[in-house]
Amino acid sequence: MMCLMAGEETRTLKSTTVRTAAPTELRETGGTAPRAWMIRLLVVGIVLAALNLRPAITSLGALLEEVRADLAMSGSVAGLLTSVPPLCFAVFGVTAPRLARRFGAGAVVCAGMVAIGAGLLIRPFTGGTAGFLAASALALMGIAVSNVLMPVLVKQWFPDRVGSMTGLYSMALALGTSTAAAVTVPLTEALGGNWQTGLALWAALAAAAVLPWIPFVGNAGNAGSSGRSGKRGRPPAERAPAPGPSSPGAAASADAPAPEVRITRSRTAWALAVFFGLQATVAYITMGWMPQIFRDAGVPASTAGLLLAFIMVMGVPLAFVIPRLATRLPQQGPIVLVLGVSGLIGYAGLYFAPAAGALVWVLLLGIANCAFPLALTMVGMRARSGAGVAKLSAFAQSTGYLISIPGPLLVGVLYQHSGGWGLPLALLAGLMIPQTIAGVLAGRDRTVEDEAAAR
Repeated sequence: MMCLMAGEETRTLKSTTVRTAAPTELRETGGTAPRAWMIRLLVVGIVLAALNLRPAITSLGALLEEVRADLAMSGSVAGLLTSVPPLCFAVFGVTAPRLARRFGAGAVVCAGMVAIGAGLLIRPFTGGTAGFLAASALALMGIAVSNVLMPVLVKQWFPDRVGSMTGLYSMALALGTSTAAAVTVPLTEALGGNWQTGLALWAALAAAAVLPWIPFVGNAGNAGSSGRSGKRGRPPAERAPAPGPSSPGAAASADAPAPEVRITRSRTAWALAVFFGLQATVAYITMGWMPQIFRDAGVPASTAGLLLAFIMVMGVPLAFVIPRLATRLPQQGPIVLVLGVSGLIGYAGLYFAPAAGALVWVLLLGIANCAFPLALTMVGMRARSGAGVAKLSAFAQSTGYLISIPGPLLVGVLYQHSGGWGLPLALLAGLMIPQTIAGVLAGRDRTVEDEAAAR
């Protein structure tokens, strides 16, 4: 798969060079086309970075009961803990485009991997809830900036392979998510049952992800670097936008400047932000609380972790298929509908028969959980230029994560005060309806540049 993708990216760069007057000359190598090893190394870097974007969350979900007991957390405080990821993603994610312009996207992602590794290594040994939250925030800060810059890197380096590359890193993200959920408890038990060691182990994966990004630190090799000033540092997508797969402006001249995009005035941007936020709400509730739902239904801890892993592992093949399918459709509404209906049935099943039908419900919830790669794909499709994608990605993700903050906390409060999972599951099912509506609106065949030009 890696060799195939590398070949596709090499062809992409060649075709883009003809169409947009050698865009990589101004970014990566200071006047020469990127070498094949750079493309391959970037693909490796993207995959390893994606593997690290969720273990900080799902490894904690698998051991949440042990962490709560050791740190004396109430259900409400645990709910706050599961709300920290979207809060950090909203606060720090909005800074990613500015950091990328200043230091280059490669340098920012590299620093993000360092932050993830440091946070994961420190947090189990802080000795208290406050320190645990602070170290978690450090790791999540690195995840936040990397989250935002992944679609930007894909759009700028691989404009003709947005679906394939988004699918590849979404698949890697799902693999990292599911692996952490599945193996954290068995690894912890194998290492003596100490949850601190079980959580700290994931710092090693982040350390490995730093290595391929080191050559991209600095002016050379930064796909997202726009420099400080002057024509040389401007992203070529701003000067010669490459039309997206479903862009109505595909026939426009490659030399036409992209219209100024005021992202907050775009209805498509708002629809995508709401869709992103609601799917993130459901995802973080799932990652933080799903093992506890099964444990309260009488499922053993290790099996509960495996059931969460099964939900996430569904995203491994689907995260590759859905983005490719989405880029071939003029509108993504039908995919959104399938995901929404799957979620509704899955949460209803969890209420009526959580243990007896567990495999069926996690299968359906795994399908519903693939709203995330679809949202990422639509970020790349709803803007034609690299600058437009950067603005849309930062806005949709930061606003979306702000929307998602109350969800996990509310679930913790409802669980603690109701003494069961009826109300939290009703909340999850109810969120599927506005999520589906927003996704259908975000999936319409238009771009933020078109909306800006129409004003």
